[in-house]
Amino acid sequence: MGSEWNSPWKLGAFQIVFLDSHPIATGAGGSIKEMEKTMANTTIADLSKMMADIDFATMSTTAVTGGITSRPMSNNRDVEFQGDAYFFAYESSAKIAEIERDASTSLSYAGSKGLLLGTPLFIAVMGRSTLIRDKADFAAHWTKELDRWFPQGIDTPGVILIKVHASRIRYWIGEDQGELTV
Repeated sequence: MGSEWNSPWKLGAFQIVFLDSHPIATGAGGSIKEMEKTMANTTIADLSKMMADIDFATMSTTAVTGGITSRPMSNNRDVEFQGDAYFFAYESSAKIAEIERDASTSLSYAGSKGLLLGTPLFIAVMGRSTLIRDKADFAAHWTKELDRWFPQGIDTPGVILIKVHASRIRYWIGEDQGELTV
């Protein structure tokens, strides 16, 4: 793959521009400078509002075998996101042992709208997990919907709270993309 990777490609109304070996899509007539301006204006608060309709994230951790393993996790609409995301689990689950061994965690969110139905939204959060065993913290993040998986509420034996603290957030909103450091 030679110098053609440094050139823009046209795909219908979109132009794909490769910067640092990563493609960036710009809309018809859009420029990198216009996109950088839009990206610079997106804040964590903006992303939090957009995440309000996304119930599930894919949580990825490092498996015991050393590879990456992922699973869907409900954020229970606890999305007043300021860099921390919270998820409940059972302490006996494999993900808890994985986090205890290596706290590096990533979360992937995808909005429900696709290219044809509206503005697509994708968010990737990279950070570190902390395991919380304090019932006061459980109560602060508990919603009634969790009773389906934890029938005794915050008193369910073996329940644990996973706090993922973001260090970096990548996002794609329609034709724009950006990155925030938390």
